[in-house]
Amino acid sequence: MKQFIAFVKKEFYHIWRDKQTLLILFGMPIAQIMIFGFALTNEVKNAKIAILNPSKDIASATLTQRIDASRYFDVLKNLQSQSQIEAAFQEGKIKLAVIFPQDFNASLLHNNTATIQFIADASDPNIATTLTSYASAIVQDYQEEMKGANTLPYTIQTDTRMLYNPQLKGAYNFVPGVMAMILLLVCTLMTSIAIVREKERGTMEILLASPLQPIVVILAKAIPYLVLSMVNIASILLLSVFVLELPIEGSLPLLIGESILFTITSLSLGLLISSITASQQVAMMISLVGMFLPTLMFSGFMFPIESMPVPLQVISNIVPAKWYFYIVKAVMIKGLGIGAIWKETLILSGMTVFLLGLSIKKYKIRLA
Repeated sequence: MKQFIAFVKKEFYHIWRDKQTLLILFGMPIAQIMIFGFALTNEVKNAKIAILNPSKDIASATLTQRIDASRYFDVLKNLQSQSQIEAAFQEGKIKLAVIFPQDFNASLLHNNTATIQFIADASDPNIATTLTSYASAIVQDYQEEMKGANTLPYTIQTDTRMLYNPQLKGAYNFVPGVMAMILLLVCTLMTSIAIVREKERGTMEILLASPLQPIVVILAKAIPYLVLSMVNIASILLLSVFVLELPIEGSLPLLIGESILFTITSLSLGLLISSITASQQVAMMISLVGMFLPTLMFSGFMFPIESMPVPLQVISNIVPAKWYFYIVKAVMIKGLGIGAIWKETLILSGMTVFLLGLSIKKYKIRLA
């Protein structure tokens, strides 16, 4: 029994001396509960909205102030005309527009009724429904306060319009997110084992002894997977249109071009993983586990990024799937052109150049 206790003590000492084990035991659970606790929520907070208020009276001003004061909304723009509404949504910065009529307060005082219109970006139907519910609740609370002891109670009616997806089909948000996840995971996984496989098979010496430059070897590894990925892109788009009945509103060549760019970004990431790992098992583990969770959490596909704390929002900017997700929704769902997605395109291009350059730098010309 004493030997058993001594052995247990020895293991405790080993664990205490091993800082990596302590980090896994205590640091990882804390980090996970903090990240998942803040990120994994379907509650929408700090959603950017626009206000069109030609009335500018006390009732509309009070309602605008209450909406802005809510933790669910952040008034980003004050529009001047109806023609600015569509442009505001096309910029992709707002999720909801609140439109007051010209004579809002006068209608309440003389007719005891008035109407407010909500226009929501329904490319994500869950967020659109949630935001209109939040806004309607604020209007309802204000209406209850105005009733008071009035013989004829005031009635504020809400008129809701769902932009881009009036039927609130889930595929409009599901397909772009799945496209981003599939292309990133598959392309990264395929190329992550490309170089490390040569190391395990012992054929790396042949490549190192050849006169080929590292950039030639890396590009030669990536091109076959790029061609095969184009088949994946075609199959995904065909299934989306003909099986899931999701129309492509924008330019098909632009959508394909952006998909190829994202594929190259993913392949570059896989090549970097392959260059810095020593076994296929480790490379596959990094590709699957290391890419799946960030893509799921920080792409905006499952959980609204604007509801996350600022540090997590900053982290989401380094996830390539986030930018491709925005691009697909803009082109495929909203029918927008390159003018609306040039920033996201530049970011993906910059990521590709950076990852490819880092892969070449990490490519070891000697095994030892």
